[in-house]
Amino acid sequence: MSNVRVKRKGQVTIPVEIRQRLKIDEGSLLEVREHENGILLTPTGPLEGGEVVGEESYKKILRELDDTRKKWR
Repeated sequence: MSNVRVKRKGQVTIPVEIRQRLKIDEGSLLEVREHENGILLTPTGPLEGGEVVGEESYKKILRELDDTRKKWR
């Protein structure tokens, strides 16, 4: 059992013993779920590639992402 402090941006440090045992390295992906007793972090595999899109569709997706980001700020 370890206690960790939540930092300003919601970041926490997973103790090294747990990271080593679960093979969690820098850049590893974790699934985050709300659990009845708290928060559950589960190591996941790499993301799978999606559908290939053309350049115009790609630019449209980027514009939509930029618009969404602006709304969040």
